[in-house]
Order: sequence, then C-alpha cells, then structure tokens
Amino acid sequence: MSEPAVTIWNEFRHEREDDDVAAVYPDGIQTTIADAFDSHSYEVRTATLDEPEHGLTAEVLEETDVLLWWGHRAHDEVSDAVVDRVHERVLEGMGLLVLHSGHYAKVFKRLMGTSCSLQYREDGNTERLWIVDPGHPIADGLKESIELPETEMYGEPFDVPEPDRLVFVSWFEGGEVFRSGCCYRRGNGRIFYFRPGHETYPIYEDDAVRRVLRNAVDWASPTEGAPRTFGERE
Repeated sequence: MSEPAVTIWNEFRHEREDDDVAAVYPDGIQTTIADAFDSHSYEVRTATLDEPEHGLTAEVLEETDVLLWWGHRAHDEVSDAVVDRVHERVLEGMGLLVLHSGHYAKVFKRLMGTSCSLQYREDGNTERLWIVDPGHPIADGLKESIELPETEMYGEPFDVPEPDRLVFVSWFEGGEVFRSGCCYRRGNGRIFYFRPGHETYPIYEDDAVRRVLRNAVDWASPTEGAPRTFGERE
C-alpha cells in the first residue's frame, strides 16, 4: 500500500499580517506542519486561502487521501462551492483533520451539524493533553500525556456531537477541561478534530504533536471496505 497523499490547508493570513505570528511561523503554519511529514514517506502538498479555488480544486482533492485544515479569521471567505467539494470528498472517503480554530470552519460545522462553539482564553498557560484511549492508533508511540507549556485555553462546553472515539482530554491551568481529540465518521470518511495549534505559539514544532498528526493521517486515510450501492434494486 502506498503512503497517504496529504494536503495541508491554511488561511495563511495571520503570518502575512501579524508580526508576532510571522515570528513563530515565518513561512506559514502550513509549511511547519508539512515539516512534520518531511523525512517520512508521505506525499505532501500545501494550499492556502488566496490561491485560485483556495488551492482545493477538484483535481487536488481527487488526489488527496487526507486533508488537514487550519483556519481562524477568514472562515466566511471560504467559497461555498469549495466547501461543497470538500464535504463530498469526505463522504466519499477522504480523511479530514481539523486543527485548533478550524472548529469554526464551514465544512466542519456542516459535517457536525452543530455550531461547534466553545469557551476560550488567550493566557499563554500550560495545557496537558491526557490520553484517554491509549489503544487508539492515534495515540501510538506517545506517553500518557502531552504537555504544552504555552497555549490558548479552550473549554467546555464544546458544541459538537458525541465523538465516536475520544482520544485526548485537555486540562488547563485555569481548571478547565476540553475534549481535544475527537474521532468521527461521516459517510466513508474519517474525521479527527485536534485542538492544539494557536498561531502565536510554536506548537506544531513539538515532537509529540507532530507524532499525533502523522498517526491521525494514517488512521484517517481511506480504506477499501465493502462497496456501497444505493437506489432501486431489482
């Protein structure tokens, strides 16, 4: 079996407009995430909001096994036609990893059928992600928790459907907890929401976070499965 073809999508706005973000991710969050797959046998490409069709043409998506999505300030600028295209590909079997503030992405809200709202606080304090499903493939090779010394707090309630499997629960210094690693299936596609990744902290350089991303891509990659047929039968 060939290694997964991965497309990493990012708005790429903060890095070009905010000096504090550019200092952390000078070449864009998408490039730093791509580095997590460098030296491993993945086919990786990146795409950004301001490219034609947001870099997510029908041809690109057809060649993508797993799509990683990072968005924050420009969710409303994503074309509904592209959202339709991504949504359809997920139902067909393409994996989708939704990262950090991508919880408000149009396509994630459509797939969840909820507001995907939550509580948050930008305080730069510690987060500890506890593995609550150690037998899940996404947790492979990790210790019992991941500690991030500086991050943004996300807190419950998190308005998403009950996950099929919950891999991580986060604890924050303020006492909040959050479901930080949520697995879903929609149609033939596997979806993983992973909370860490605020734009002003170098979270995507963390080795454990990078391991999670690779594990999640492997888990979300399409599988053959049994054929599905619909419509009238004789």
